[in-house]
Amino acid sequence: MAKDSSFDIVSTVDKQEVANALNQAQKEIAQRYDFKGVGAEIDFSGEKILMRANSEERVKAVADVFGSKLIKRGISLKAFDSGEPYASGKEYRIEGLIKEGIDQPTAKKISKIIRDEGPKSVKATIQGDELRVTSKSRDNLQSVIALLKDFDDAALQFVNMR
Repeated sequence: MAKDSSFDIVSTVDKQEVANALNQAQKEIAQRYDFKGVGAEIDFSGEKILMRANSEERVKAVADVFGSKLIKRGISLKAFDSGEPYASGKEYRIEGLIKEGIDQPTAKKISKIIRDEGPKSVKATIQGDELRVTSKSRDNLQSVIALLKDFDDAALQFVNMR
């Protein structure tokens, strides 16, 4: 009797790589000529990343610098959720956070995609903030991975292939 094969779908981010990207962005912002005298800063406070500058364009440029550093560090921009610039006193701010785990609505959406478009013998089970996908055929599991490679709502990783 064939044993079921499985893998887990997770959404994780290496916190150390985020810290490294943040440090690199801080150094670049401190050194770049176009950020001189505009009060451009990027800080990490608990869960939130706070970007500040004296104009809306400058604060968006700070967010772009941080995004480029995340990409260089191998972190998907799907994992970085940044808000819109808002005025706070004399400066503009953007608050962002790094998303980890797959929330319930996203997990249901992934499960529905697997049910509708994947092979019929594949089952997806939601387990907290991850999904377990099982099937008798490893080829079916590979086709599910290929199906979810282009998923836009979250940065997905496929782990624990057994």
